[in-house]
Amino acid sequence: MTRKPSLNLRNTLVAVAALSLFAALLPPSATAAEPMAGGQMMIERAKILAQPNVFGVFTTFKLRPEWNRVPAAKRVMAADELKKLIEKHKNNVLVDVYLTRGLKASSDFLFRVNAYDLDKAQTFMREFRATGIGRNADVTETLVGLTKPLNYITKDKSPGLSAGLGSATYSGPPPRYVVVIPVKKNAEWWNLPAEQRLREMETHTSPTLAFLVNVKRKLYHSTGLDDTDFITYFETDDLGAFNNLMINLASVPENKFQVRVGSPTILGTIHSPEEVMKALAE
Repeated sequence: MTRKPSLNLRNTLVAVAALSLFAALLPPSATAAEPMAGGQMMIERAKILAQPNVFGVFTTFKLRPEWNRVPAAKRVMAADELKKLIEKHKNNVLVDVYLTRGLKASSDFLFRVNAYDLDKAQTFMREFRATGIGRNADVTETLVGLTKPLNYITKDKSPGLSAGLGSATYSGPPPRYVVVIPVKKNAEWWNLPAEQRLREMETHTSPTLAFLVNVKRKLYHSTGLDDTDFITYFETDDLGAFNNLMINLASVPENKFQVRVGSPTILGTIHSPEEVMKALAE
């Protein structure tokens, strides 16, 4: 004769069924943990470009003369090949490609790859080297950096300038140009008291505020990761304003601590990756 479940067991089964039904009615965000950054969700452009602890890999390429001897049909395929590669890695990296041919003698195009994990950026660049155009190009420069919170111009340390930075908004046309300038400081800079470095950075920041309506900027820290200390990245539609910005920065006392500014300075135009590949296929 089949025995009936005990009262306690029946109560337990009822409770489990109720909890299962309740969980099924909840939205997905309440029943599963959010994917980790750089995990299985597609990277959000605005988010990754605003966050700290994001790696940036900047690589310039010069096409070999052999590229011009590749059949035109195969050169045209480069755009589709890169598009598929970016799609394959969209959960791990954000890829920007810029055209430098005609503006820089040492390179034809520039990659900026942002990633939460540096090895993901490395994997993407390694696989790019196996593409048709990648096999016909030489690396002329690679810079590696990491985004970090502001060190000096913060609400606590410099409230006035911090407010100025926070209220400055780019209001020009969509940027057409990109400029990348590596910067290295001398030992004297790193041995200054923190208070003096703050004062130097305040004199550095003050003259830049007027240009933030014309120039977007982003800073990557490179000390120990590369043979430079910073990678300064700019976008603008007004190269005249950018030129004036750099003249202002060259005249501040903090400039005497620089041992490298540029070398190389990378100048390019902003296009979609497919547009860059198509231009290089011509």
